[in-house]
This record gives sequence, C-alpha cells and structure tokens, in this order.
Amino acid sequence: MNTTGKVIRCRAATHWKPGAPLAIEEIEVAPPKAKEVRIKIVATGLCGTEMKMLANPNSHNNYPIILGHEGAGIVESVGEGVSTVKTGDKVITLFLSLFLPQCGECASCLNPGGNFCVQFKQSKTGLMSDGTSRFTCKGKPVYHFGNTSTFSEYTVIKISVTKIDAVAPLEKVCLISCGFSTGYGAAITTAKVTPGSSCAVFGLGGVGLSVIMGCKAAGAARIIGVDVNKDKFEKAKEVGATECINPQDFEKPIQEVLFDMTGAGVEFCFEAIGNPATVAAALASCHESHGVCVIVGLLAAGTQLNISGWLFFSGRSLKGSVFGGWKSRENVSKLVSDYMAKKFNLDPLITHTLNLDKINEAVELMKTGKCIRCVLLL
Repeated sequence: MNTTGKVIRCRAATHWKPGAPLAIEEIEVAPPKAKEVRIKIVATGLCGTEMKMLANPNSHNNYPIILGHEGAGIVESVGEGVSTVKTGDKVITLFLSLFLPQCGECASCLNPGGNFCVQFKQSKTGLMSDGTSRFTCKGKPVYHFGNTSTFSEYTVIKISVTKIDAVAPLEKVCLISCGFSTGYGAAITTAKVTPGSSCAVFGLGGVGLSVIMGCKAAGAARIIGVDVNKDKFEKAKEVGATECINPQDFEKPIQEVLFDMTGAGVEFCFEAIGNPATVAAALASCHESHGVCVIVGLLAAGTQLNISGWLFFSGRSLKGSVFGGWKSRENVSKLVSDYMAKKFNLDPLITHTLNLDKINEAVELMKTGKCIRCVLLL
C-alpha cells in the first residue's frame, strides 16, 4: 500500500511522564514536510543516553516524548527539497542533539578536523523546524527526541540520515548510529592512538568496549580496561583488552595503580562513563610528558570538573570527542562498508535482542550491567 503523503498509524514506546515506564501506544505519524524524511525503523539500540534520561527525569522537560536515537531503517517517503535519499533506501539516523549532520558549509564542516556542525542545530523544544510535532497519540501531540525518536515503528526527521549499503543488516549496523562509532572513533580519530602504545579505558559498557576495539585496530600494545563491575572483564578481553582492573580492589587511587603498572603513566586514556571524578582520575593516569585523555562519556549539562592545574604543567592534554570525531554523512556509510568488509565485528557488543514491546525489560537488563547493548526490533 502506498502511504506517501498519508498519516501512518503505528506503535511507539511513549514516555508520558517523569519516572513512568515506557508505554507501547498506537500513534499517528504525519507525512514529512520540506527537508524532512519519514523512515520505517527496523532496529534500534537502547543506548546509555536513554538510560541516563530515564534515570534522571529532569534531563528533559517535554512530555509525552518518544525517545530513541541509535536507529537504522528504510526511507518510506521524503519531503520537498530532499535529494540525498529516496524511498526504499536503507539509512542510519543521526542524532541531531549531539553529533550533527554535515551541512558542508559551516566552519566546522569545512575544517577537516571538526565534526560538530553548527548549521543544523535543533532547538531543545522537541518540535520540528515549523514548531509542530509529526507525532500524535490519543489526540495529543508527542514530542520528538534529538530529531530521531527511533522507539517508533515510523519516525520523521530532518535530513540527518545517511544512506548505507543496501545489503547491510540493520539489526547490527544500527549501533554505528551512536555507540560503536562514538567509542571506536574516539580512539581512531580523536586520540589517534599509535601502534605499540599503552591505553586505559574507564568504563566497559558498549561505548567503552568500542573504544577498546578502536585501540586494538590502531595497534596499541597494551589496553587496560577499568571498571567496578568484574562481570564485564571477559567481554572486554574478548574485544581486545590485554588486562582489566577494578579500582575497588586497591587501597590507592586508580591513577597511582596505573602508574605502577606502566612505569610512567598511560599514553592514551579514555573516560567512557560521564563521571567528573573519573575524568580527573583518567587525566591523572596519563603519561606526564605526552599522555592524551579523551572524554567520551556524556557529562550532564552544567557539570564542573575539579582538576588540578598542576596536571597540565607537563605535556598532558585533555580532549573532548563527539560521535568519535567522524563527519556523519561522510564517514558513517564508510563505517558500514568497513563492517561489511569484516574489518570489525559488532556481534560482541549485542548481548540481547528483543522486540519493541519488551523495551521495559530491556531497560531493566541494562540496569543490571549484564547487558552491553540490547537491540530492539520493530
């Protein structure tokens, strides 16, 4: 049935109020307007970003809302002015609130070292450019999340999508929309890990494991995983960690432990948690003359870092990384092609696969720490 230009009724996991579980509801999804795309979502990952938002209801103020951003699907229809994708194309969604699409014109896009496009910034109202929503449930408008809202069988987004290989398995490559690219790129693109170097990764969730995969691909000789959950150590070693340590097993600060282990500090440190105290520890763990610390974890807005200025009286450097430093439209399709060419394996990151109606079960699995990534099938 041709649905172009028509309202589509479908299911979505709707978040009605702070602290409430996600509810599977029938919603109405309006057709895309100018420079918008309507996508049939096939698979979406449950990312740490959603987990933080569900744990902290005050992190967004607009309800009801449809969350989800780590998605892959098929273009159902396009609005006026869209030429980069067409109906039937397989695409990966790009989370407009964090890692922005390439406009190709702003100073960031024109700079080979920048990927934080400033042209397509979306307001935090959860509405589209015209100030309205494309979602309706029970007669009420439902807010968008990060221009993606992938916890819905159909979604409408701005042109922030990337066309990918037509035979790519969407239930795997959806992770390239966020978690994998963020961690892998932090090592490859942001830090530029060198062959034979030493690395430490704080936080062994999906992003941290992806950092390890990037460090290994870059040729690091020693990759130390750091986490308080020892259940994650086996998986970390499976993807490339040479050893893993739990800070709680030591009486001294973890930075002193890493200095003892390496003799002079770690050359590349990655904080993949989003904890200000861990950022300080990661920086202090870096080699004094040339250590590089990269913040990969999402720090809450307004978070202040308490870092001794003395740490910078040397050659240490502290860097931020968003979406692994990749230029979205330019690099995401290449990452999918690399996956298809078996240059990396996403399977170890996917520990659970559930249908959308089991989303609250997926949330509980993530809370246990035994779930690295749960992919939801729509």
